[in-house]
Order: sequence, then structure tokens, then C-alpha cells
Amino acid sequence: MTELTELTELVLTPDERARGVRIDEVLFGLDWTGEEEPEELAAFAAGRVRAFGAEPAGVDTTAVRQAAEADPALRRGDLPVRQLDHLAGVLSGLGCTLLQWHSGTDAYELLVARTGGQEPDGLLHEGFPVRAWGSAPEEVLISLNCPDCARTHVWELPPDETLADERCDCGTPLFDAAGDPLPGVTLHD
Repeated sequence: MTELTELTELVLTPDERARGVRIDEVLFGLDWTGEEEPEELAAFAAGRVRAFGAEPAGVDTTAVRQAAEADPALRRGDLPVRQLDHLAGVLSGLGCTLLQWHSGTDAYELLVARTGGQEPDGLLHEGFPVRAWGSAPEEVLISLNCPDCARTHVWELPPDETLADERCDCGTPLFDAAGDPLPGVTLHD
């Protein structure tokens, strides 16, 4: 099986590559709330599927949006996640993968890749990871404020590493021996 590691080969058509189209030109930014461009996400995905020469059957988020709006438990920021989950499944059935560029912003920076059902691996754009939507991150971001001195702490850890027995510089214990936050320590979302 061929490893999918060349982002330009996956997200740009041969014609786009020949014309010098940049990856940023086929990237869609969706704000974390989904409020700024509520109808544009599906149109973006459908347009990329058409660019790859396929018919974008089922690439629509209207039903997802309507169901979410009827959900009393819906919180701000939930709708885009539901839409992206739905689109990732639809695109998979079309031989494409919904990718997210993790550049450190609070927006969902999205690409559609022609992958033929394979999971791309090791993709980077401008030094930041690009992963299939819903795939496990290579690192976990943990952020909190010390309950005693209010100092902000931020760690980026591999998924198998913990902060067991970690303390603040002021001496306040933050995590127990198992790596769980101690009472009074609240992690940021």
C-alpha cells in the first residue's frame, strides 16, 4: 500500500498543480462556532469533490444543521463538529478525506484530499500537522491556571505521557501520582 504523505498531491488536482495553485487557495476556514459561514462548508466540500472529477452526492449539511438546531442540549460550537463529522463520513464514501490543518488557531482549517479510502500520514503544511478529521492527535494540549498563584501552565504531551505529581513553581501540587488533576485544579477546554 502506498503511503500518502505528499499534501499537494492529495489536495490539488494535476491541473491546479500545473497552474501553480497554492494549498492555501483550496483551504477553507470555518470559525469554531460555525456562525460566520453557516452554509459555505458543504459548498466548499462539494466544490473540491467536483474538482477531483466526482459527483458530490450527499455532500450537504442542511439536515445536520436542522437536527442540531432542534437539540436542546446544543451548545455554542457544537454545530460545526456535527457538520464536520457528517461530511467526513460522506467524503470517505466518495474516496476523499476531510483534513484539518492544525496551525494553532481556533478555526477549523479544512482541506479535502483525494485518498481513495487510505488514511494519510505524516502530512505537514507550513510546519504544522495536517490530519484526517477525527483522527487522534499526535500530541495533547493541557492548559490550566494554578489555583493558588493563578500562573498559567501549558503542556503539549504525547498521548501516552502524563503529568503525574506535577507542581506549580509556587509549590502547589497540580496532579496526583496517576496524572489526574487534584481537587481545585480545573483544566481549560
